[in-house]
Amino acid sequence: MTALARETTLIGHEPPTRTGASIASVGVSLPATTVPNSTIAARLGIDEDWIVRRTGIHERRVAEPQERLTTHAAEAGRQALERAEVRAEQLDLVLVATTTADEVLPNAAPLVAHTLGASRAGAFDIGAACTGFLSALAVGCAQIEAGRARTALVVGADFMTRITDRDDRSTAPVFADGAGAVVLVSSKQHRIGPVVLGSDGDGADNIVVDRAEPLIRMRGHETFREAVARLSLVTLQVINAAAIGLGDIDLFVYHQANGRILSAVGERLGLPADRVVDCVGDYGNTSAATLPLALAFSEREGRLARGDRVLLGAFGAGFTWGATVVDWGRA
Repeated sequence: MTALARETTLIGHEPPTRTGASIASVGVSLPATTVPNSTIAARLGIDEDWIVRRTGIHERRVAEPQERLTTHAAEAGRQALERAEVRAEQLDLVLVATTTADEVLPNAAPLVAHTLGASRAGAFDIGAACTGFLSALAVGCAQIEAGRARTALVVGADFMTRITDRDDRSTAPVFADGAGAVVLVSSKQHRIGPVVLGSDGDGADNIVVDRAEPLIRMRGHETFREAVARLSLVTLQVINAAAIGLGDIDLFVYHQANGRILSAVGERLGLPADRVVDCVGDYGNTSAATLPLALAFSEREGRLARGDRVLLGAFGAGFTWGATVVDWGRA
């Protein structure tokens, strides 16, 4: 056997010894520049309170022109690996959920893997817009559960301001930039799942970024209506699939798109407000990054501890949506 063959571990080469996956840690990376509502309101000729009433957002992080999404994705991953006490060279898989990679090619994931030193990991990007992180989480868990990987890094990262029309009042106050990551490790228990994913291409025209004009165009009313309906339904579907009740969930962490959407979903399902995470006011809509950012926020605020049962839900362009149940932390 050659030295290269001895040093290279093929995914699935050895028989699996464990059957489940768990989230070992979360890390985040945000641009340093904070843009308050006053800046955007002055440019658009609107009132600051108008932005708050319609979105729940007070400020957002915006990347400077020289900043790279890959840099923030790797930094979020580095923090998550450090907190999980996992070395980069132990990773079997690096998944980056993003709509806004620095280049069309290469994908962000191999660059993140290289930056971290994950020399033996497979790496690829996952789309699905704002549902991207949840979709990547599903893929990472499935690989571990199938015995094809033991450790995976799942990153959600987007620089949405790069594709936002600064003069469009329906999108300019909403979108922002950031990155978050979780480390998945094999576990003797299934601590993530079931996962329910859905899509409906009939709604594709409601959120579009065209190649000829690479700026996001969104029909706000239609998107709001569908987001509330789909998030509410998929919550009930995943609860039913897990054979538990809404009362068994300690924390509901939904995609942080809009404060009104979060409130509407909570009201439709009859959820106590203190169990629905709402941090969109501080971060804005960072697309695929919102779920890990919200998890890190909840942990930092003392609302999320090891053993808590969390429901993750997301809705995005496509339309795409999904939800899963997570027992937080290692077994």
